[in-house]
Amino acid sequence: MLPETAAQWHAALNDFPSILFILALAFDLVGEATKRDSLRATGFWLLVVGAAGTILALVSGLIAEESIEHGGSVHLVMERHETLAISVAILFGVLAAWRIWRKGNLRPKERPTYLTISAVGVLAVLWTAHVGGTIVYGYGGGVPTPVLEGALAERAAGHAHEPGEEHDDNTAEADSSAQGDDHTDPPGTPEHEHE
Repeated sequence: MLPETAAQWHAALNDFPSILFILALAFDLVGEATKRDSLRATGFWLLVVGAAGTILALVSGLIAEESIEHGGSVHLVMERHETLAISVAILFGVLAAWRIWRKGNLRPKERPTYLTISAVGVLAVLWTAHVGGTIVYGYGGGVPTPVLEGALAERAAGHAHEPGEEHDDNTAEADSSAQGDDHTDPPGTPEHEHE
């Protein structure tokens, strides 16, 4: 089944360049350690294809940003994610251009600088992914309101499990009845008193 919305397309496309950048760095590092040109060449092609894939992920994200339902607090997170994504795309675009300019073979003196920048880029990719995940899992961004409301109603109604697959008793919500209607403790909170 193909994605139907811009947010679904973005979710499908954004993992592709991310994993390619991680693999490119891994192949480059192992290629550098073993002095194997075939591994460096693999790192080069992973980088180039990842940089091209970043364009698709970035465009789908920009379209999704304009089309998903969201509130004010998640909008700030979306802007941060966008800034990070554009920065990552530029960084890996420059790295790919550098490798293409050198026909895939960096000079020995350039390799430590390239590997360091690539490692920083991979960390930036991971942080960008974390911020993007926060949009969906922290704020419900990209989830249509009727779907979100239906999921909340279903969650509130509870559900049954097959024998042996029940939830652990530690996840039961803490009793907040003694603390008034305006206070609810998260699950697993030890007994305590409020002043």
